Amino acid sequence: MKVKKHFKAIESRLFEQQQKFKNESINSYIYFLLFVLLFTGCDKDDEKNDTDGGNNSSDNDDTVVLTTDKARYNPGEDVEITADRSLTGEVMVRYRHLGETIGEEPFAGEIWNWTLPNVDFKGYLVDVYEMVDGEEVIYGSVAVDASSDWTVFPRYGFLSEFSSEVTTDEIERTLSFLKRCHINGIQYYDWLNKHHWPLKMNGGQPADIWLDIAKREVSFNTVNTYIKSGKAKNMASMQYNLLFGAWDDFESDGVSTRWMLFSDSNHQNINKHDLDDNWALSDIYLANPDNSNWQDYIYDRTAQVYEYLDFDGWHVDQLGDRGNVYDYDGNQVDLPAGYYSFLSNLKNRFPNKKMVLNAVDQYGQQEILKSGVEFAYTEVWSYNSFEALSEVIRNNYSISSDSKNTVLAAYMNYDMSHSSGYFNTPAVLLTDAVIFAFGGAHLELGEHMLANEYFPNNNLLMRTDLKEGIVEFYDFLVAYQNLLRDGGEFNNPEVTSLNGETIINNWPPQAGSIAAVGKMVDQKQVLHLINFVNANSLLWRDDKGNQLYPDKITGLKIQIQSENVVNNVWYASPDLNEGVAQSLDFVQSGNAITVTIPAMQYWGMLVFE
Repeated sequence: MKVKKHFKAIESRLFEQQQKFKNESINSYIYFLLFVLLFTGCDKDDEKNDTDGGNNSSDNDDTVVLTTDKARYNPGEDVEITADRSLTGEVMVRYRHLGETIGEEPFAGEIWNWTLPNVDFKGYLVDVYEMVDGEEVIYGSVAVDASSDWTVFPRYGFLSEFSSEVTTDEIERTLSFLKRCHINGIQYYDWLNKHHWPLKMNGGQPADIWLDIAKREVSFNTVNTYIKSGKAKNMASMQYNLLFGAWDDFESDGVSTRWMLFSDSNHQNINKHDLDDNWALSDIYLANPDNSNWQDYIYDRTAQVYEYLDFDGWHVDQLGDRGNVYDYDGNQVDLPAGYYSFLSNLKNRFPNKKMVLNAVDQYGQQEILKSGVEFAYTEVWSYNSFEALSEVIRNNYSISSDSKNTVLAAYMNYDMSHSSGYFNTPAVLLTDAVIFAFGGAHLELGEHMLANEYFPNNNLLMRTDLKEGIVEFYDFLVAYQNLLRDGGEFNNPEVTSLNGETIINNWPPQAGSIAAVGKMVDQKQVLHLINFVNANSLLWRDDKGNQLYPDKITGLKIQIQSENVVNNVWYASPDLNEGVAQSLDFVQSGNAITVTIPAMQYWGMLVFE
């Protein structure tokens, strides 16, 4: 085993032991000594902190890290693939779509091109392998998304640091990791100056520097460089702004009080979001999103943004349910209806720009998804269980007439984000397994991983096993997107474990068992198996970082009932063989199909064709 993998195993196990003994009075210094003792003797020259997101799930010593030059490709486009080193022997490169090999060639050199099939909205997996003593040894893999429109399968990331101190190297390093995770759209959080006048102007041209609401420096050049570098990697850039926000000097900038939203019917108190004066330059005063004068005003300011910065669209934000609110004339305002009006007119004003509106805890989602937004986006607060997360995704799909996929802003280890520390790896990966299995995506990756609604908060760091696991999971999300996010109908096939010690239950999950999620896609019965055997909570957020690592399960024999004749069964998992699908032997007797799953830790996917 490589020293790097030895370090990863030690790191994970130490953290797990700390979790188990968290409430006991054991001095943390003992853990430090244990770590030093365990790691003594390792060759320091072999240590590597994989900040580049290398995919290292295989246990052989010849792992090859594969990367592509873009996050997304158009059908028929050439994909440039880079390996971090060459291999000797009869090594092959294989190109796969779902369970089928569509091309193969000898592995030679470290950079090569692959021309994609001319078919839109497909996911592929490229892997490097060799036959050794009759066994397939997989050295590395990388997924490829061939989609002409990124919003069909949105994989959303964020940026939140735009000062002049951000170097070109830092920009490239951040975007390279996001590209490796196939992030195809980026939300530029708090890049703006005033919410009611987002791009600060100076003498008829954009200012070089301005302050965001939290008094942080923003550099026009940094924002512009991020946008241009992202476009070169086929990563869309979405400018963040509220749809109804204004600073306290709004009247001096041409915003009328008559356009505002009020907490009373006598227009005495403008509805506002209070912020700490020591932290913020202004409170946020709210305009009426249904007011046509306000719409024209903020659309004009947005046109100014698009004139100087090549954003691909607007990530629109709101502030959730504001209770009873009124317009200047004392009429009660239906905010969701106002959102519909605002978004519909926004699309008419900028038909070539993308738009998405955050349905805070699903507030206004019905109207939002009927307005022409590109995909569903929900900032999750009260939906606390794994089951509730799945319901949000399924409801969004249903509301949009099965046409729009979902991105969830779901902040992991939230309570821990108020002080420095580390994300709890099993909590993050178990949550991603649920979100991805139900066809969603998770807003979580940027300059750092996201743990808080204030995106610049970077108190929590990613451990090595989480960095590696995230890459493996995002490869899986892309490679199998046509089963995960491309239609189909969820079902509950009867599934039984034939291993007495392992229990399988249909969704929703139960602690101490494997949760089975069924879905029919075309003529394929898909069965997701998510490992809750070691779970000590069914609340996804894991506020205190107590969720335990799931044990790896091998040789799990199951039986599934099906009225259809099955011709082929294959299995894939982000936990096994670099995510590469493998055919499985099976026995069908009447309606009962028996198959043995080779291995899984967090999540595995069976496909019955």
